[in-house]
Amino acid sequence: MAQPVDVRATERIETDVLVIGGGAAGVATATVAARNGLQVVLVERHGFCGGGAVAGHSGTVCGLYEASDHPGNGPVQAVFGFAQQFVEAIQARGGLAEPVRYGKTFTRVHDPIVWRETADALLAETGARVIYHAVATRALTDGGERIEGAEIWTKQGPLEVRAQVTVDASGDADMVAMAGLPSFIGDNGRVQNPTMIFRLMGVDVPAFLAAYGADTIMPPAVSHEIAEANASGAYTLPRAKIWLFPTTRPGELLCNCTRVIGADGRELNPLAWRDFAEAEIEGRRQAREYARFFRDRLAGCANAFVNDMAVQVGVRQTRQIAGVSRLANADVVAGTKSADGIARSPWPIELHAGEKPKVEWLLNDVYEVPYGCFVPARGEQILAAGRCLSAEHEAVASARVTAQCFSYGHAIGHAATIAVRDKVAPRQIAGRDLRLILNREDARLD
Repeated sequence: MAQPVDVRATERIETDVLVIGGGAAGVATATVAARNGLQVVLVERHGFCGGGAVAGHSGTVCGLYEASDHPGNGPVQAVFGFAQQFVEAIQARGGLAEPVRYGKTFTRVHDPIVWRETADALLAETGARVIYHAVATRALTDGGERIEGAEIWTKQGPLEVRAQVTVDASGDADMVAMAGLPSFIGDNGRVQNPTMIFRLMGVDVPAFLAAYGADTIMPPAVSHEIAEANASGAYTLPRAKIWLFPTTRPGELLCNCTRVIGADGRELNPLAWRDFAEAEIEGRRQAREYARFFRDRLAGCANAFVNDMAVQVGVRQTRQIAGVSRLANADVVAGTKSADGIARSPWPIELHAGEKPKVEWLLNDVYEVPYGCFVPARGEQILAAGRCLSAEHEAVASARVTAQCFSYGHAIGHAATIAVRDKVAPRQIAGRDLRLILNREDARLD
């Protein structure tokens, strides 16, 4: 019988905080904890930070601005703190466009290369140790539910990282699942479909804007034309409502339009390796098909060509932690506030399942996300950060976006600091105390 073996020596590292995942939440967590003087190790499976924003090419910093029914109003910023720090840092490097209209709100398009460089600089300035091209394979425990770090796969060989606090910023609650702590997947196992985002170069952007306007959600006439083209059989275009964004680069559009589902009609779940592989292949095929349609039919796109696709298919939802608190769908719609709220969001619920995505707006208001949404119901010395927060299906369709993930990491970086310095369990920390610290750092939660 075959026996698993790896004869390479295991290297061991001890640190105060271990962060698994270098997306927006992981970068914020690691930066904040390291700024507070802690030893921090961040593990990221790609060769760069950015998560869905960069590897998934989502391409925008969503969740910064309030929504309004008055299209003439300019952007009203609602989220600050670490999100604003990152915005200023990437903008200083020339990697962030001015706000553009996104239906009833605004967003900002970023350059994914500059995003990576900005994260590198922030982490380097604080002294956080970054381990790229590495994946957590096992949770290290005390034999029970106290998490003491993780075993990491690297090309060099196994790496054992022992930490006083571990933060699961994987996006998929990987550490929580490895440790056998409570988690759940979407709406009774059903998740939002992934998408393949791509970029078109060679676009006459002024002609494109003159034809379709400044709103990055394409007008009904475009959706109607896509639906007709798909029905005719001349193209295969499974989604008619699409988003096209001018970028920081001349002659370029960022294209969010694919609807990646399985050959059997299922919403694919990237936690399943078969689904993930199918999504990548189908996503690339759809990207080429939409690009062909744009060249043939859209103003300003006659000479356009695909100059980039996401490193991986964009993932909206997979596994989430079962937390001490859970953000409810009703909390998002009602703009619910909490004394333990450590982040605020004005972003709508966006459900991308089906031919036409559902968008439910929260107007001229924000809701707040409690600290308990990042504290697993069971398990010690472990926290979550990012889109794997404890939230209902529709709620996470709002709470998962970039500006909010920065905010979560801001708070969890401080929670990890308190847990290490004061030798207290993360679950014993009060969200209202974190809120005071965050407000001192310009989070503007009150």
